[in-house]
Amino acid sequence: MESANIKELQLAYAKMQEVLAEVKKVVHGKNECVEKVFAAILARGHILIEDVPGVGKTTLAVAFSKTMELQNQRVQFTPDVQPSDILGFSMYHKESGEFVYKPGPVLSNLFLADEINRTSPKTQSALLEVMEEGMVTVDGISHSVPEPFIVIATQNPKGSAGTQLLPESQLDRFMISMSMGYPDLEDEMEIARGKSVRISDRGIMRILQAGELVRLQELVEQIHIHDNVYKYIVKLVAATREDAYIELGISPRGTIACTRMAKAIAFTRGRNYVIPEDVAAIFKDIAKHRIVLNTKARVSHISEEAVLARILEEVKQPTTYMKRADYRD
Repeated sequence: MESANIKELQLAYAKMQEVLAEVKKVVHGKNECVEKVFAAILARGHILIEDVPGVGKTTLAVAFSKTMELQNQRVQFTPDVQPSDILGFSMYHKESGEFVYKPGPVLSNLFLADEINRTSPKTQSALLEVMEEGMVTVDGISHSVPEPFIVIATQNPKGSAGTQLLPESQLDRFMISMSMGYPDLEDEMEIARGKSVRISDRGIMRILQAGELVRLQELVEQIHIHDNVYKYIVKLVAATREDAYIELGISPRGTIACTRMAKAIAFTRGRNYVIPEDVAAIFKDIAKHRIVLNTKARVSHISEEAVLARILEEVKQPTTYMKRADYRD
């Protein structure tokens, strides 16, 4: 992989700021959510958004696809959606006497799986296999997904009517899980006044092409992490496996996700090295959907957020790490 120079990093940082500015035109008051979703995209990860309907989840996904000129597809998951509705199917072609593959919507750059926890486990598994393998297999023939490939899945809160929980092994495929929440008073007043730009009004400018996004993802992989910061990540993960309130801790896949997200956050903040604060900033997002609380925690009404916040407080951040280039200026 070709190493980046400071000038290229400066240009990349400027492009990233433009992308974020465009998305924030249509997603008001959720700057932290927007930035973390963008970081997950740069880290080649998939995003799970758990929230109530109507808070802008779909708008967020479509805005990113438009400003980065990505081919996007959206499927509304319902109990009757079948794997073939996602993956595609083979159809007999009378003229040639052969079966021809008809691609499904998952063969896109950005796939929005809306309300993923309303469909059957069989359909969920079909999608999540594509997320893991980057391949669609129909009738024994494999088809590669395009590059870049990102899945943004939304799900209704636990206990909502007509929903069923994703298994832990499937949740682990998502790099981060987050909630957008309701807008605050000022932002909702702006929405009520109609001052937000609508995507249908073509208010979103194209800043990046798909190939440029791939290059940004390659630059993220080059971000430096000192051994002390690696040790900090591993200690945080280990703490989830030893905590008195956690039945199932973070897997090694979660360790990788934490490392990649920390690199991406450092990159979006204008550095080519990771500091402990980058890790702390994204730890809850990569950990919340990967841990399972035990009976003791449920009886004591202790939430995942509370447990993870305590772990962040108890695990000491390293004070020694190698600084390299800051290219924000």
